[in-house]
Amino acid sequence: MPRPMRWAARLLPLVLLVLWLAVGGGLGPYAGKLGEVATNDQAAFLPRSAESTRVIEAQRAFRQEETLPALVVWTSPGGGRIGPEAQSAATRALTTLAGRPGIVGTPSPALPSEDGEALRGVVQLRPDLGEELAPTLEAIGKAASAVPGTAVQLAGPAATQADLSDAFAGIDGLLLAVALVTVLLILLLVYRSVLLPLIIIVGAVLSLALACAVVYVLADHGVVRVDGQVQGILSILVIGAATDYALLLAARYREELARHEGDRFPAMRAALRRSAGPITASAATVALGLLALLFSDLTNNRALGPVGAIGIVCAVLSTLTFLPAVLVLLGRAAYWPAKPRPSDAEGGGTGIWRRVAALVDRAPRKVWAATLAGLLACAAFAPVLESKGVPLDEIFVNDAPSVAAQETLGRHFPGGAGNPAIVIAGAGELAEVTAAAESVEGVDSADAVTASGRPGAGAPLVVDGRVRIDVTLADAADSEAAAATVARLRSAVHAVPRADALVGGYTAQRYDTRETAERDRTLIVPVVLAVILTILVGLLRSLLMPLLLVATVALNFLATLGVSAVVFQHVFGFTGTDSSVPLYGFVFLVALGVDYNIFLMSRVREESLLHGVREGVLRGLTATGGVITSAGVVLAATFAALGVIPLAFLVQIAFIVAFGVLLDTLVVRSLLVPALVRDLGPVAWWPGELSRRATGPESTGPAREETGAGTP
Repeated sequence: MPRPMRWAARLLPLVLLVLWLAVGGGLGPYAGKLGEVATNDQAAFLPRSAESTRVIEAQRAFRQEETLPALVVWTSPGGGRIGPEAQSAATRALTTLAGRPGIVGTPSPALPSEDGEALRGVVQLRPDLGEELAPTLEAIGKAASAVPGTAVQLAGPAATQADLSDAFAGIDGLLLAVALVTVLLILLLVYRSVLLPLIIIVGAVLSLALACAVVYVLADHGVVRVDGQVQGILSILVIGAATDYALLLAARYREELARHEGDRFPAMRAALRRSAGPITASAATVALGLLALLFSDLTNNRALGPVGAIGIVCAVLSTLTFLPAVLVLLGRAAYWPAKPRPSDAEGGGTGIWRRVAALVDRAPRKVWAATLAGLLACAAFAPVLESKGVPLDEIFVNDAPSVAAQETLGRHFPGGAGNPAIVIAGAGELAEVTAAAESVEGVDSADAVTASGRPGAGAPLVVDGRVRIDVTLADAADSEAAAATVARLRSAVHAVPRADALVGGYTAQRYDTRETAERDRTLIVPVVLAVILTILVGLLRSLLMPLLLVATVALNFLATLGVSAVVFQHVFGFTGTDSSVPLYGFVFLVALGVDYNIFLMSRVREESLLHGVREGVLRGLTATGGVITSAGVVLAATFAALGVIPLAFLVQIAFIVAFGVLLDTLVVRSLLVPALVRDLGPVAWWPGELSRRATGPESTGPAREETGAGTP
């Protein structure tokens, strides 16, 4: 190499390091600012084409301005009846709230329950209060507490939104701190190196800073949507993926340092040449799998797709630029106090992985049969997993005030009180639609909304020839019975001629979300599998091997769902899961599970080209066992950090991904796949070149420098 070019090559790592440090310094604050463009308004994440979503649009015509209702509930601490004096005092307390900042119009009077043991009032709030929501609710509670001899609770959408904001408060710092500390401790324990874990953590943080900055700009311009869940998953996904890819490259660089006798630059060139293919292919499976969520009709699914893909791209960019620059500048010192050993030149591998490889070689059929039987037994429980939505009293893992208030409301008022089904219909057919609604089993009452904004308190409000009817359900709004009532209600009001009726509201939204989620799974699952299969075929130059890998990760997903069904019900006490959990779990587990199989099989292919198929399986398993297992443990621990957010949805996702990654890493990738490939022999690589090779060491491929590990 001419001297000027040599000096340019040696300056490149320093330039890359400076650029990434500038990225960290300039864009780092965006990780904390992402919450500024995030919304936790659940109405914004409903199915786009659902009937309940169209009702939300139609509702707006019946309000002079958008509101967020807060329900005030009074009960007697001793469980006795509440007298008329207390009812009058409660109404006066609500009246004093009129005109206060954040409160819209005049609150409703306090109405007694049929059993006389509770009162209920409604206060309409501005929906854009943001950080002022909590103080406004506090002011409402303080005013309502003036009623002597009663206890006050706040329920309804406003109280739920305030509890959601509390759950996501500090998500930027807390979640990131838990994830980073967890990753750092694992890396220090596994690699017994001081600098390498710190280098990997810094690279992950820089990639997250870049991803958050890009997402912030796009969200600020309305290109993507972000809520607390998407924000949390982005942090975890970037930290986990960047760490995984970094571990693969760092392990390969250590091998090449030993092979090149410490010469840093040729060692890094060889490491990049042999690692870039598997890393890029692995990232592509995750990014494209996430982008497949754009086919979803659920807006929160569509939001996660591009945001997650941006995070993966940033993780790969950091791994292939920042990490090589630092490793080249440090050389052997990056692994201090450990040192690259001569055995690392042949892939290293600890004694345990040599023993695992020996077991796979000695009894491959017994190994894959036993692991397959275990996975199938776990998968048998997958149909038990209920994904019809999380009840209101299980949305939060800990006790939330809005949940307790809703339970109180349900004990004294009709189950659907505070969350009525909303019917929009033609004004000329008001009587027929109301009669049809009241005739439905499970409906407690149906009243048209008046100009005062309250149902049944005067002449119906007519806007553009349409009226709004609030239908109170007899059962709790989040129950299966209420969902069945909504289905019957839709059939009844749709049958009224010329009414053009639409049914929405909280229960209808849950029902539509569940139906849409089921439709999304039938569409997106095949798309993700097809994308992954295409990438694997191009990477491994085989057809049977990609089919085998996709089948094993799909089985791992089903086994994980089976275990999750048992754990959620009998350990965590969940009666159901969010309707999006199976799809999220599938996308993450299948895409990330294929990652580890890509790391393994690309190395097996490289070794098979040199030493034959049988020896290639054993060498590939021995060489990658430690690094892939540690990467799996890191990723599982990173996703488990989502459990610090006290929301059932994220706790469920955290368990599914963490357990599934460990199961894939320790069983599927370590035992099932190598044993199947060892038993099948060259035919596993059909119809590629390796399928026509012998399994013994006498079949020697081209020199190592000519093959390139895992690259097509």
